[in-house]
Amino acid sequence: MPSLIAGYEYDIFISYRQKDNKHDGWVTDFVEHLKGELESIFKEDVNVYFDSNPHDGLLETYDVDASLKEKLKCLVFVPILSRTYCDIKSFAWKHEFEAFVNMASQDRFGLKVRLSNGNIASRVLPIRIYDLDPSDSVLFESVIGGVIRSVDFIYLSTGVNRPLLPKEEKHLENLNHSNYRDQINKMGNALKEIVFAMVLSSCTTDSAQKVVTSYLPESGRKRHDFIIGGLIVLLALLFSGIVFLPMFFKNEKTIEKTIVVLPFINDSPSDSNLYFMNGLMEDVLIHLQSIKDLTPRSRITAEKFRNTSKTIPEIAKELGVNYVVEGVGRRSGNLIKLNINLYKIIKKEVRIWGHSYDQEIHDASDVFRIESQLSEEIAQKLDAVITPQERQRIEKASTANLAAYEDYLLGKSYLNRFFHQDFDEAMQHFELAKDKDTNYALAYVGISEVCIARALSSYTSSSEATPKALAAFNKAYKLDSTLAEVYVCRSWIQNYLLYDYQGAEFSCKKALSLNPNNTDVRIGYANLLVTLGQFKEAAKQIEVALNLDPMNLNSKGPYCMIMFCSRRYDDAISGFNEILKIDPENGFVLDNLPLALHMAGRYSEALQVWESAFSIYFKGKANIFKQYHKLKSYVEILNLQGDNLARNLRTKYINPTEIAQIYACAGNKRRTLDMLESALAKHDPNLPYILRYPIFDFLKDDIRYKNLSYKLNLP
Repeated sequence: MPSLIAGYEYDIFISYRQKDNKHDGWVTDFVEHLKGELESIFKEDVNVYFDSNPHDGLLETYDVDASLKEKLKCLVFVPILSRTYCDIKSFAWKHEFEAFVNMASQDRFGLKVRLSNGNIASRVLPIRIYDLDPSDSVLFESVIGGVIRSVDFIYLSTGVNRPLLPKEEKHLENLNHSNYRDQINKMGNALKEIVFAMVLSSCTTDSAQKVVTSYLPESGRKRHDFIIGGLIVLLALLFSGIVFLPMFFKNEKTIEKTIVVLPFINDSPSDSNLYFMNGLMEDVLIHLQSIKDLTPRSRITAEKFRNTSKTIPEIAKELGVNYVVEGVGRRSGNLIKLNINLYKIIKKEVRIWGHSYDQEIHDASDVFRIESQLSEEIAQKLDAVITPQERQRIEKASTANLAAYEDYLLGKSYLNRFFHQDFDEAMQHFELAKDKDTNYALAYVGISEVCIARALSSYTSSSEATPKALAAFNKAYKLDSTLAEVYVCRSWIQNYLLYDYQGAEFSCKKALSLNPNNTDVRIGYANLLVTLGQFKEAAKQIEVALNLDPMNLNSKGPYCMIMFCSRRYDDAISGFNEILKIDPENGFVLDNLPLALHMAGRYSEALQVWESAFSIYFKGKANIFKQYHKLKSYVEILNLQGDNLARNLRTKYINPTEIAQIYACAGNKRRTLDMLESALAKHDPNLPYILRYPIFDFLKDDIRYKNLSYKLNLP
């Protein structure tokens, strides 16, 4: 029996673990009840795939039958979410769930479809038969790219968490107050909405007639044949109008919703309010980034145009955006005044919206209200679709304590500078924010991020940073697990401090589902993929980040590192030098450009950059490079620098990976391996990433080097 839509094998695919069916047949009973419900909703037969004896393990020797791939060509995928389903090693997860998501994402409908009421629905429609552990929920959501929207068949009471039965003897004790028959009906209605939307969007006469017919009473079909015909003609006309009429009557082509929010001008009597205006701008930008239908440029890119003399059209052209937001703000005590303008730039600058906010601020919720209103009005003017989930996140106030919010903004402003001397200031303000509002999740995220940044930049050891970062993150996650910032933080901890690459990937995907336009997540995900040796996939993530934000140097640096790891040294050097033209003291470039110059055989240039790096980024550390013109041998200079750093390691901490890189360029095999092993013992956060560097190629066959990769569980 074919699907309701040509080209598909089944309408519905039921996926489950055998463990959830073999003892009491719960899944089999559910499928039978669902089929009966579908018969009462669809007059045409609905084709349901259900294997009563599925595979329940996954071995590397398994060869998935090609027929299963054909069966996965279905309209809706229904996974039975239990405590065992969310297992990446299982057959159902790998060869059914993940396989369907990949296939559906690439077919003509996509993974998500628009329903007749305008809402968006996923073609993965799960049912839950147990309350899931948070880690399982995050795992599932990381694959579908959104929150779980399930129909629940769960019986909960004191000490009880199990599947709901068709007939419950103690139904009044169910804390969910759910009824099996009602849940079956909900499932049937949800499937109807998705299938009906897909058939209508396919706009083919046969499928349209089949679905329209299925919703007419049996006795009235002949009597309403002319109505059916009319509806089909109407559908065809609508389709023609949608597709062809714009070709003749289009006055203006649809333009991309690319936008930049320029730094708000601080018109306050005191410069001390600059951080507050910056915070307003950044929060508005974060809100816009969370809307998938928009493509905003990052704060880092926008910051380049602070105090600029360039015109709005010039800025738009340079950034490749079609919309520009500018604002002027004044704060005096508890009074705040904001003047915001939105410009559309195609051939010339046109002001399409403006608004003035003049309000007394009593607590932080007043500020968040202004930010959410501003964000939503901008999105509305750009005709951007805001999903209910996106709107909920935008309108959510993270704290009601104005003083805590101000300290958080100050902490962010210091952390964004990413220099050692600023980390202490950032930590101080995040701690103050936490003390003023102990339920402020973002304050704990800030504390955790400072700890991670300190470890990454050789400010402190990983052993000192990790417990503090974990404690702060766990508190933030407990307070609010719906924030994208929480999952960004978790991905950093997992990747850099715990060497948990799989967990880091799940966290990256979860963060992207909450904020798809966040370039920082894309960059972090790309760095993770480099660690895993997946350079092509890493380049794709950086390309997305660069498309979102072409001028963001934080994206260009990792792109250069991908070129370096891919042995394209000239491309890496060229890219690094372009960054230095804009930011001559960029620590990331100063740390890595010498390695690319070394691999290209440009040794004197490498020494010059190393000298700058240790004078600026590693200030206070040993710097033999200052004397390089007095020494005869390139190798001698590198060995002396490595020896001095290693000798002072206890008193002036630096990550052992920094020393290992210098010894590697000197060709000092023994000392390089000593430092790499020391890095592993100290849990150096940079170790897994740098092992992909080609400067270590001469160690590939050494057993000590192989043991490092093995202990790090690197592919």
